[in-house]
Amino acid sequence: MPRPKRCRRIFFEPRVTYFKPVGVVLRNLDEWVLTRDELEAIRLIDHEEIEQSKAGKKMKISQPTLSRLLKSARKKIAEALIHGNAIKIQ
Repeated sequence: MPRPKRCRRIFFEPRVTYFKPVGVVLRNLDEWVLTRDELEAIRLIDHEEIEQSKAGKKMKISQPTLSRLLKSARKKIAEALIHGNAIKIQ
């Protein structure tokens, strides 16, 4: 049985939760789902430029967990940009 999920702190609520390429009909797009945890990791590390250990403490998760979230988020964003897919934040 897996360990129970710890409550993660998220300090940012995005106003926009969907991104798609201009000029492409939505029904023709594949969609990548970016979780709020992944978005917060991207925000803290890439936008706020906080060290991973400090960002992990801020989110109340370990640095390795933060690193996994960051890797997952960056992969989804890269795939969506390269292949022209939509990104949904939920």
